[in-house]
Amino acid sequence: MVVEVEGVRLHLSHPVEYAAEWIGQEEVLRELLAAWMVLGEDDLPMNPRITGKPGVGKTTLAYAAAKRLGKEAYIMQGTVDTRPEDLIVQPVVAGPGSLKYVASPLVTAMLRGGVAILDEANRMPEKSWASLAPLLDARRYVESVVAGIKIPAHPEFRLVCTMNEDASTFDLPEYIFSRLQPQIHIDFPDEFEEKAILRQNLPLAEEEVISLVSEFLQSAHAADEPFTVRDGIHVGRYAMRLLEADRAPDIGRAVRQAIRQVLGEEAVRYAL
Repeated sequence: MVVEVEGVRLHLSHPVEYAAEWIGQEEVLRELLAAWMVLGEDDLPMNPRITGKPGVGKTTLAYAAAKRLGKEAYIMQGTVDTRPEDLIVQPVVAGPGSLKYVASPLVTAMLRGGVAILDEANRMPEKSWASLAPLLDARRYVESVVAGIKIPAHPEFRLVCTMNEDASTFDLPEYIFSRLQPQIHIDFPDEFEEKAILRQNLPLAEEEVISLVSEFLQSAHAADEPFTVRDGIHVGRYAMRLLEADRAPDIGRAVRQAIRQVLGEEAVRYAL
């Protein structure tokens, strides 16, 4: 799809579509939807940031909230190499002597009134954040230096950033931090919710596999280990394959072997 902004044709990105359902922790879903609400004609949506350990479901929560509102979702991955033009508009060679301008997923969401999920946003450098500052306050626009245009956000546009809590991330500059409010924190799900997530993502797994993986995760959580349900899904998927390949399957042994090969020898201590 192509749209024209200030006389410049922009080629838009495609929305993301995948099977994802938010299970449990309804409170954080409610908090995110509340942050995006507009309470009156002169009100503006907030720009929340979702925090939590890697693998607890931050992106899934943001995507599920977008779908709950019936909106298109656009996911953009933040990295240490993300440049301002990556976030906004990039020139691409379209043929001999000609260029076309391609809108980022973020700008496409701005133009179409969708939801932009800026994933692992605290891996981006400050220069990239600076290009988004006017989008995050009452101005609600970005400027593309390469295309020479100002791009306003659609009134229905919503933004959310996900942020990991690990040593590989940057501290946000204060002027950006103050614009990314509120903070919505996701913790580990409880045992019941964790089993439901495992069942959804491992539909072919025997119930004993689900139970053993869940018991492993709960034991690891109690010891403050960083293993998440995403790790559990990988363990379960590999354990199922080991069982399929074994003519005399031992479910406990397969799960322990999967834990060892997916998460390392030290993790096996939490397998019951």
